Amino acid sequence: MGELLNHPTIQGDNRPPFIFLAHELLHIRDRFGAKRPLTANAAQRAYEENRAAGNIVLKARQMGITTWIAGRFFLKTITSRGTLTVLVAQTRDAAEAIFKIVQKFWEGLDEELREGALKRSVANVGGMRFPALDSEFRVLSASDPNAGRGLSMQNLHCSEVARWTGNAAATLAGLRAALAPGGECVLESTPNGAYGCFYEEWIKSIDPGNLDSDQRRVLSGASVRHFFPWWLEEAYTGSPVADPTPEETELMARHSLTPEQIGFRRGLEASYQRLRSQEYTEDPETCFRATGDCCFDIDAIDTRLAELGPPPNTRRGGALHLWLPPLPGGKYIVGVDTAGGGTDGDFAAVQVIDLESGLQCAELQERLKTIDLARAAAELAREYNHAVIAVERNNHGSGVLAHLQSVESYTNLYANAGEPGWPTNTATKPLMVSRMGAILAESPGIFLSSRLLAECRTFVAFANGRTGAASGSHDDCFMAMAVAQSVRRELLAGK
Repeated sequence: MGELLNHPTIQGDNRPPFIFLAHELLHIRDRFGAKRPLTANAAQRAYEENRAAGNIVLKARQMGITTWIAGRFFLKTITSRGTLTVLVAQTRDAAEAIFKIVQKFWEGLDEELREGALKRSVANVGGMRFPALDSEFRVLSASDPNAGRGLSMQNLHCSEVARWTGNAAATLAGLRAALAPGGECVLESTPNGAYGCFYEEWIKSIDPGNLDSDQRRVLSGASVRHFFPWWLEEAYTGSPVADPTPEETELMARHSLTPEQIGFRRGLEASYQRLRSQEYTEDPETCFRATGDCCFDIDAIDTRLAELGPPPNTRRGGALHLWLPPLPGGKYIVGVDTAGGGTDGDFAAVQVIDLESGLQCAELQERLKTIDLARAAAELAREYNHAVIAVERNNHGSGVLAHLQSVESYTNLYANAGEPGWPTNTATKPLMVSRMGAILAESPGIFLSSRLLAECRTFVAFANGRTGAASGSHDDCFMAMAVAQSVRRELLAGK
């Protein structure tokens, strides 16, 4: 019966197998609390029509997709021997909330099944096990970086991936590595900024219109994309609008929307304001750009990124990128962002810029110990006409400065208030970020590094007012450049 779920139709019924079986076997509580069969809505039917072995779903809120995937994988678990299904959500609480739906699926089955082949030996907030089938449905939290390690699963459901914390890409890679050949994987989420793991997965996914049904069924190593805007949900209607704006008129014509749906949309704008596109997405391009909290103009960054090619010269195994050599008599600044170093530590970064123009000349991004970072910075500074070195002195910066002075005997060091190094603190960081934003808007051509611009895309403002790299991203190249540009402004002002 498990194989039946992958067939296009059931003999004697023109509905796809899961749509038929979901209606016959599974029950849910609707938004009004009433118990009813799991009958496919428009978004769920569209998902089944284009479903592949690998899937990524970008959706509006409460479209029923999470419930649908959970139901599909529950049926696969109880109809195929030796099946392990794993559900992973952004937090443990979120995973358990989804699992309660799965519990209801089991409770809604006939007693004969529940006390027979589908009797459970384990049934708690962590999952359920069916010993007669040697099958299991397990729930995990993406907040555990080791989620899925040591498992071999047939079905993987990753929910709200855009809101996974920590290194989401590494967590997802570990989970995918545990998926058996021929297994089925679904990543689903509402949008949350044009950056991060889910966004990157969406960008590299495949439009199902480019594949036939046989190709989708055997597709390996890639995900088919599914996009479900809010108007696919029939319940999303409001008071009819008699005087639509030009934008609303165009939207109605393009998507065959009714005045009642436009009324609902106006209600969303009043309730959610700028978050409307995040919670009730309308198209897969602007919803990413309208959500999240990037500190800079993403369109401007993307425009500049599209203009860039690979660096003309590299060294240190590709870690050091070089664009412009030192000119005789030229003056340069070397900005340094330090890190813990080591093979598993954060990256350190060094930026070389021209003092007069601010133009980026070279960039190093590498995991380096303190003494090695000091040596690399000194070597670049000597190459660029004995440039001034500005080290961010927070944390490991003091060690780098000490090595520059005692081991490298380098004396052309920037000092602030009589103390070597640049201070990044609550007073200086907002100005540094603001200055970088102004340069990106007014003179993006001075930036030549795609690594740097990629970090600008993922440099965000957090709810507590702090700014920094989005979860799973880096900001070392950005901070090294921000230090260099801030020191440049100060040196030019002091001429």
